[in-house]
Amino acid sequence: MVMVRTPDGIELYAEEHGTGAAVLFVHEFAGDHRGWAPQVSALSRRYRCITYNARGYPPSDVPEDPADYSQRHAVADAIAVLDALEVERAHVVGLSMGGFCALHLGLDHPERVRSMVVAACGWGSLPDRRGEFRAECEHLAQSLRGEGMAAVAERYALGPTRVQLANKDPLRWREFAGHLAEHSATGSANTQLSVQRERPPLYELADRLAVVDIPALIIAGDEDEGCLEPDLMLKRTMPRAGLLVLPKTGHTVNLEEPDTFNRAVLDFLAAVELDRWDRRDPRARGLSSTGLGR
Repeated sequence: MVMVRTPDGIELYAEEHGTGAAVLFVHEFAGDHRGWAPQVSALSRRYRCITYNARGYPPSDVPEDPADYSQRHAVADAIAVLDALEVERAHVVGLSMGGFCALHLGLDHPERVRSMVVAACGWGSLPDRRGEFRAECEHLAQSLRGEGMAAVAERYALGPTRVQLANKDPLRWREFAGHLAEHSATGSANTQLSVQRERPPLYELADRLAVVDIPALIIAGDEDEGCLEPDLMLKRTMPRAGLLVLPKTGHTVNLEEPDTFNRAVLDFLAAVELDRWDRRDPRARGLSSTGLGR
């Protein structure tokens, strides 16, 4: 393990396992570096796997001021981890909140990103539900501050897109729920208010994403309602994106279906390394099934 110091003085906890091309894992709001264990176990046989805890997630520092959290801070923190570990360019794997970070890394620092896996990403992006999403972030932050982490975690871990994990793999779900209950209420509340609530929805990034020339694999669960449509938009918008939808699967795709997730990521990384993850053929666009028109 290593403690990484960011430019604004925050200490971040990081780990690395394996050797080879670097793969940086960026966790979701309800997770931390431990949530990538199935992926690190599988990928570290071939790759240098780097995990870390975002600011607000012990043993990383937990700033008290919400102003010390933002999407901009999240991207800068990921770059700080790469710099500290002397990684010039990495494959980036992000889940949910981490998926947003991966996309912003590709937008703002394309020279540091070899490829990106963007999983379960898009909550808060649907235009007709934007206000509801922001209100939910505020309510969750208030609950965390008023009730504490353990009480909120008990309900959060059985939300509409988490019950799938509980039903499929109760042991792994209990581990996930236990890790969530250990998080900092202050860090989680600040993350909700300043990262989740304030980040730009994916649709506002569409014009910029359309010119991102980085291989991308988008992964979604078909019961992750808030992400399905945004992820389809990503596929249609990003010139080198592929889309994998896992059936009967919720938000925590990497824990629900680790074997399928790992195989997809390994195949994707191999294709990228061989320069075989091509841009979409322009002839594949359009709604006609024959290309002959009328």
